[in-house]
Order: sequence, then structure tokens, then C-alpha cells
Amino acid sequence: MNIKKLIAAVAFGAATVLGSTAIATGAPSAASVLKSIDPDKDGTVDLNEARTAASALFDRLDKDHDGTLDRKELRGRVSAKDFAVADPDNDGTLTKEEFLTLVVARFKAADPDNDGTLDVKELKSVAHLLK
Repeated sequence: MNIKKLIAAVAFGAATVLGSTAIATGAPSAASVLKSIDPDKDGTVDLNEARTAASALFDRLDKDHDGTLDRKELRGRVSAKDFAVADPDNDGTLTKEEFLTLVVARFKAADPDNDGTLDVKELKSVAHLLK
């Protein structure tokens, strides 16, 4: 999986706060991502927080309000390979459940210690590979 796409996935919720430009033009700082998707301010993002942020982003990206996201609505946030995996019915769109399944998979990939949370150190350890 493309590391930049992995960071973007972890930062899905951050896009609602930082705007899509931050993700499109480069990886936001790990601290910014964490701050924007950590509502309880405990210094970590758990899977529920990531899912909540991703759900809000899905709703924001669903411009035609049809309950699905096509490649145009996703605007490069998902690689063609990941889109194909996330679209098991091959209808060319992702439902919210398909989208969240992808987010969960990417979250788990970004959690090397398998503690169910991502902290700034974990986000930085992946983010440094982008430079």
C-alpha cells in the first residue's frame, strides 16, 4: 500500500478540519492529524474516533447525496487498487460501509503495536517516509 495513501486514510477525519488541500498538497503533520480527530484529547486516536471522523468525511464528500462515493467524489484519496478491493460488488462506487471497511483496514495497518490506538509517534513513524 502506498504510504501516502495510508497517511491519507488515517487522516480522513482530519480532512474535515484541515480541508482536502492539506492532504492533497502533502501529508499534514502528525500532531495536526491527531489533534483534529482526537475529540477526547487523550493524545491517541482509537478506531471508533477514526470511524467517526471517516463517516463525517464520507458525508461531506457525497456531493450528490446518493449514499455512495465514486472515484470523482473521492478525488484521489483511494488508489485504484484499494478502490477495487473496497468495492466487492464492482459497481464503481463505495457505500459508507465499504468506505469504513477500508478505513478500518488502513487504521489497523497503521497500528504496528496492535494496541488499538494511534499516537503521534506512530503517525510520525509513517509520515517520515513521505519526505
